Amino acid sequence: MRLKKLKSILTKQDKISIIILIFMSILLSFIETIGITAIMPFISIASNPKLITSNKYFDIAYLFFNFSNTSDFVLWFGFLLIAFYILRAIYTIFYTYSLVKFSFGRYNRFAYELLQKYTSMPYKEFTNTNSSTLTKTVVTEAFNLTMYTQSFLTLFSEIFTITFLYIILLIVNYKMTIVLTLILGVKVLFLVKTISKVVKKQGIKRSEYQAEFYNILGQTFGNLKFIKLKGNESQILKEFEKASTGFSKANIVNNTLQILPRTVLETLGFSVLISIVLYVLVSTNDVTYIIPVISMYALALYRILPALNRIISSYNQMIYLSTSLDVVYKDLSYIVENDGSEKIDFENNIELRKVYFSYDNKKDILKNISLSINKGDKVAFIGSSGSGKSTLVDIIIGIHKVKSGKLIVDKNIINESNVRSLRQMIGYIPQSIYLFDGTVAQNVAFGDEMDDHKVIQSLKKANIYDFLVDNLDGINTKVGEGGIKLSGGQKQRIGIARALYNNPEILVLDEATSALDNKTEAKIMKEIYSISKDKTLLIIAHRLSTIKDCNKIIDLDKIKEAQ
Repeated sequence: MRLKKLKSILTKQDKISIIILIFMSILLSFIETIGITAIMPFISIASNPKLITSNKYFDIAYLFFNFSNTSDFVLWFGFLLIAFYILRAIYTIFYTYSLVKFSFGRYNRFAYELLQKYTSMPYKEFTNTNSSTLTKTVVTEAFNLTMYTQSFLTLFSEIFTITFLYIILLIVNYKMTIVLTLILGVKVLFLVKTISKVVKKQGIKRSEYQAEFYNILGQTFGNLKFIKLKGNESQILKEFEKASTGFSKANIVNNTLQILPRTVLETLGFSVLISIVLYVLVSTNDVTYIIPVISMYALALYRILPALNRIISSYNQMIYLSTSLDVVYKDLSYIVENDGSEKIDFENNIELRKVYFSYDNKKDILKNISLSINKGDKVAFIGSSGSGKSTLVDIIIGIHKVKSGKLIVDKNIINESNVRSLRQMIGYIPQSIYLFDGTVAQNVAFGDEMDDHKVIQSLKKANIYDFLVDNLDGINTKVGEGGIKLSGGQKQRIGIARALYNNPEILVLDEATSALDNKTEAKIMKEIYSISKDKTLLIIAHRLSTIKDCNKIIDLDKIKEAQ
């Protein structure tokens, strides 16, 4: 079931790469087998050179290359083996690099596609999702899935290696090999059945505790000032310690169990090897026969036991990280609406016709709303808290999709094919301006291509450029995380500059000045009205002083009363 999930989220190119890696692992296993099986004949002829002429295969090579004596043959055989082991080492490094490159290359793609899904999801659904959970999925679960993929490929590689070596051991001595199979097989089965259940349980705990871990961190860093004022740091630390301890315990148990198979198998392997020596001595009493056979089994076990351990470890790692596959599969399978690139213009008006909207298909927040906004209007949206002011404006600017009814811009019905064009007309100034830890210029451009001239012009319109030049480092001023180095009014002006950066046709103020004092608010609003003379202005506000210059007022409370 989980392999089907993995298959479904891999691209065609990924699957081709996996097939190539599998063939590379088969070749590696074949090379490993040759490297081990070549030791036995080399030791045989080194300890007894007469075998060179008595063995038909050695004799053919001896005559073909026209060796003058057996010592030269052994010497050149040794040099050939050394050259082979050097080439084997080079190929092993190349294969390992290819495997790791593929695995961690998937992390880049998984993380990118997850972020793409999250940024493309409807805003209504995004508001119902914990952002720390999304962060955990992109940062941690996507990485864990790459480790899951690497474990899957490692498991395949080691299975091929063991298969080739097992065939050789059957040829050398099938009786001893079957006894060895029964002893190791029972032990491996026992380890898989007992350990894997515990590992799976710990994997589920890891995911749960890690989610809580991220959630607490997000809440703490986002509300540090409030926490300090309440003085409840100890309670938050207690909750964090509980999540952190649970996460640590899950990893401790998993990592401890990961080395258990190796310890058990090595102990068992050495015991089996000693038993083989005793068996050969008792059954043949032939030292010349014992040395090559024991060397063969010793080298085979030297490679088989770690391979068995890696198979068990890879299998347990896949079980431990299986929740990451489930999470990433679920989120990558989420079907988002692709916004089209159809271009529309706004020359006349925006119209709502009999619009209904609800969150989670429950009670309608907005019912039968019809209105018209002409280009250049200064429109105020007022009403009590929860009346739907912000929701209505979010519908007008294409953030929310209506339950029923129509949003029309210049006779164009807004849908998935053209909503992106509408959104690109908007300059949005929220109540709380988010500034990331970078320069003023970076915050104003906010992901768009940097244009210093546009940045400066936007800052001048927001009436903060001169202050930055005279008192700080101009557009290269560092704002600190969350804009902590600036005052509320300064942050607000940078938010205005950001909204103006691409010269939008529609400017939206979502209670943008409600956190400011009356004097600062009056000054900023005067500047906004001046800036938006040739723009359509949509204002969500509580204070009547903010909307005194608007030519149109939409009162949500009165609309609801009339309904």
